Amino acid sequence: MARDAEHLEDCWLDDDLRERLLNTQIECTFIWTNKAGQPFGVAMSYLWRNGSIWLTAAATRPRVAAIRRTGYAAVMISSVGTDIGPGKTVSLRGPCVVHDDRATRDWMLPELANAVRPDNPAGAAAFLEHLDSPGRIVIELKPEYKLDFDSKKMWKDRPDAAPPGRL
Repeated sequence: MARDAEHLEDCWLDDDLRERLLNTQIECTFIWTNKAGQPFGVAMSYLWRNGSIWLTAAATRPRVAAIRRTGYAAVMISSVGTDIGPGKTVSLRGPCVVHDDRATRDWMLPELANAVRPDNPAGAAAFLEHLDSPGRIVIELKPEYKLDFDSKKMWKDRPDAAPPGRL
């Protein structure tokens, strides 16, 4: 158990909870390195499919040029806003593939639209129409490194220090 905030070796997510978080959440912070070698990130909608993170953007976005230049990116996914509750995170880093083929867009964009608007078929259809533009690409991040965290495990030894709702 975590003795203090300096020793978090036992605070990893259990495999099933990590998988649940990756499949439940639909938004991540996508992080890349610009030409000057500086990190930058934006919030993006994503899908977790076949062991990869799938995202989409206009091909003209700086992040796409950066991925094509470096071949790498990272994402951070939080449990905030899900039924899992706060205090769980997954960070993934790995090589990226920029897909600009119709077949990849044809399966990915509808799945993303339905994930973002799950209870509203008309809204999902409108979102899909909005996304499906001529310059659209799909980014596949293939994780080669992960770092995750379950704050519930950390607070177990110090319930007096835990924020409300974290135990």
